[in-house]
Amino acid sequence: MPWTYPAELVDALAAHGLAPSPTTAPVFVRDAVNDLYRYELRAARDRHKAGAIVKADYLETVVALRKKYWVLTLPAAAWERICGHEGPPSPEAQVPTGRRKRPVG
Repeated sequence: MPWTYPAELVDALAAHGLAPSPTTAPVFVRDAVNDLYRYELRAARDRHKAGAIVKADYLETVVALRKKYWVLTLPAAAWERICGHEGPPSPEAQVPTGRRKRPVG
């Protein structure tokens, strides 16, 4: 099944040096992004432990990394829904977490 990556996701992935093809499964791409995030996080931790980054700067670095890797806030299943044939769900089809639509009638 070919995958269609939305432009916003393609742009975010390009910032990490990733350019998935239509045959690249979203879960594979998400795993690659997660590996990059973990690598950068561990490198920052190691610099902090070595004394190259003070605690306040380390905390800022961690927050900056979380923002840089915002695509990881989407669970793997969401990546597959977003990149599937039907594309992203319409706003009308989305139900806020923890709330259910009441049956009519």
